[in-house]
Amino acid sequence: MRRTNSIRWVPMCCLGLALAVVRTDAADNANKQATPMHLTALDYIEIQQLSARYAFAIENCTNHGYDYADLYTDDGTFAVSQRWGDPGKVYASGREALARVDGGTPQGCRDPKTMLGYGLTHILVDLVITPTATGATGKCILLALGVGNSPTTIERQGGYQDVYVKTSRGWRIKSRVHVFPNMAESVQFGHRGNTSSRSTSSGSQH
Repeated sequence: MRRTNSIRWVPMCCLGLALAVVRTDAADNANKQATPMHLTALDYIEIQQLSARYAFAIENCTNHGYDYADLYTDDGTFAVSQRWGDPGKVYASGREALARVDGGTPQGCRDPKTMLGYGLTHILVDLVITPTATGATGKCILLALGVGNSPTTIERQGGYQDVYVKTSRGWRIKSRVHVFPNMAESVQFGHRGNTSSRSTSSGSQH
């Protein structure tokens, strides 16, 4: 008795259709992952409040610097860069390090006169918030009032580029980069500033 071949041949048109379906599903999943989340009016307000609270916290070192640190996620980072879009150099990562950026110590706050940003009033303007698949990004301009210990002198000190995420405690800063293209020319931080105070200060305040 002659045996028949048990292998079933799949027509090429059907195989192509199956591959097309797989590719379409993969593309749909990728698009879903990349789709920005919907931000409500309250989300925008809460993110804007992060920016406002940041200015007050960085200037006053309240709660041993932890009021500033708690504006970030537990693994949040602060960095400085000379170019927009560049991740820059990270100066602080995590709650304890961020509190030190604000001048905090376990014993209290450092003498503000030892901080590079002593006497500055931070004015954050033109905040642009963009939804992402995981939260949002932000970009704003930083104007500093009181530059060089002169209460009426104002200087544009670049700005901030941020990544925000929504946590169980509300919106927090995942990363903040102080973008300061003209830092070398800054009255407060550059070569035109008070070199003696810079040489004796080991902290930063941006």
